[in-house]
Amino acid sequence: MGGDRWLTFDCYGTIADWNTCMRQALEPVAGDHAAMLLTAYHQAELIFEAGPWRAYRDVLTDGLALAARRAGVPLPGPEAGAFVAAWPTMTVFDDAGPALTALVEAGWRLAILTNCDDDLFATTAPRLPAAFDVVVTAEQVRSYKPDLGHFRRFAELTGATQANWIHVANSWVHDILPAARMGVRSIWVDRDLTGHPAKLAERRITAMRRLPDAVADVSVLPAWPS
Repeated sequence: MGGDRWLTFDCYGTIADWNTCMRQALEPVAGDHAAMLLTAYHQAELIFEAGPWRAYRDVLTDGLALAARRAGVPLPGPEAGAFVAAWPTMTVFDDAGPALTALVEAGWRLAILTNCDDDLFATTAPRLPAAFDVVVTAEQVRSYKPDLGHFRRFAELTGATQANWIHVANSWVHDILPAARMGVRSIWVDRDLTGHPAKLAERRITAMRRLPDAVADVSVLPAWPS
């Protein structure tokens, strides 16, 4: 597989609409505070992901409970499981299917590098609009991006190198930053318009409809020096 051309993707936030699903999960339990609580969760998640390994469903639950305490939002204990309960309902962005289909037709092989448990990813996999040859989960590597475990495991499994590998993702913190540390060229699908510096990625786009053109551009750029 080392001679193939590879595109690795983060799944949640890039292909699947994580933010909409989680916000909708919070609205019945947090009302007008849902958006604020979701913002607080993003910070709490990073804390748990940087600590000793725990399953992602526990990160979701404990992270939401911590976010609620920090934000001063009442959240009865059982409702801290709102994210896990909502996970199987998560939808895929409309622009993902056409982009992924075009890339497969152009000869690219596709892989997923996700901060997720195997069983949670399994609820999303049937909705994905293309076949992925390799899936690396946080459960498999026992770490969470921005740690480099996913990237290293993918390279071990496939033999992919800086010359034939491009990473595509929405999260600057979890994906674009570690891709740069690995010397892997990247395309930032900045759906959330976060304001992070775009210079770490070879291209920045805001929707996947532009992804096939961006991949074509990046694929002819020289790889990062080893």
